[in-house]
Amino acid sequence: MRLILLAILAFISLSATAQQGWEAGGMAGITHYQGDINTSSFLNKPGVSISALARYNFNNRICLKIAGTYGRTGADDANSSNEFEKTRNLSFRTDIFDGSAQLEFNFMPYVHGSKEEFFTPYLFLGASVFKFDPQAFYDDRWIDLRPLGTEGQFKGEEYFSTAGAMVFGGGLKLSLTYEWSINIEVSARRLFTDYLDDVSTVYPDMEDLESLRGELSVALSDPSIGDQPLGDFGRQRGDAENNDMFSFANIGIVYYFGDIRCPDYGSRK
Repeated sequence: MRLILLAILAFISLSATAQQGWEAGGMAGITHYQGDINTSSFLNKPGVSISALARYNFNNRICLKIAGTYGRTGADDANSSNEFEKTRNLSFRTDIFDGSAQLEFNFMPYVHGSKEEFFTPYLFLGASVFKFDPQAFYDDRWIDLRPLGTEGQFKGEEYFSTAGAMVFGGGLKLSLTYEWSINIEVSARRLFTDYLDDVSTVYPDMEDLESLRGELSVALSDPSIGDQPLGDFGRQRGDAENNDMFSFANIGIVYYFGDIRCPDYGSRK
C-alpha cells in the first residue's frame, strides 16, 4: 500500500510542472524480420517502413502514444549460412499493417522548446494488432501462401492473417523549437503467431497435400534443392517453439499542440 501511495505522489509531483498536450507526426525507416527463415542474421533483407503517430503528454516524463505503421519485410534461405536452411530454400515477403498503443517513459525531464530540457532517451511498452499476408515468388509471379496450406492445414483451418503482438523499444527525442521535434526510435514486436513467414511446424504428407490443394501447394511447401527433397512427412520445417518477430527502425518529425501548465494552488478571495 505504501509503494502504491508513493507512486501516486511521485506521479503528482511530476505533473506539478507538467507539460501536457497532444503532438502528432510521421516517421520513416526500415522494417526487419527475424524468424524461421532468418534465424541468425541481425539484418537480413530490410524493407521500408512508414508510420503516423499521435502522442499525449501527461507530463514531462509520461506519455501515451498511438501509432499506425506500414512495413514490408521478407527473407530468403539462400542468404543463410546454415546448410540445412540453404537446402530448404524457403523464402517469403509480406506487407504489414500495424496499429499500436504504447506507454512511454522519458529518462530525463523533456520540455518542448526548453534550452535545458530539450532532449531525452525514452523507453516504451505496449501492444499492437497487425495484418499480414506472406507471399513467395514462383514461376515469375508472387503467390499468396496462406491459401495453399503449405504445412497441411485443412481448408478453412488456415492460420489467421490478423494477429497481436507485444511492443517494446526505445528512442531519442530532440526538441528543435517549441512546436517541432525529431524522434528516432527502434520498435520491436514479439508476435503471438509463428506464421508471419508461413513457416512453423513440419512438412505435411505431400500426397495428401496435392489431393487437397494441388501441385502448386506441394511446390511451395517443399522447394528444396539438392539430390533429394527434404519434405518427408513429419520432418521439421520450422521451429514452432519460437514465434516470429519484426521491428521498425524509424526517424521522424513531430509537431506539438500542447502547452506548459503550471499547478493551480488556488486563488485568493
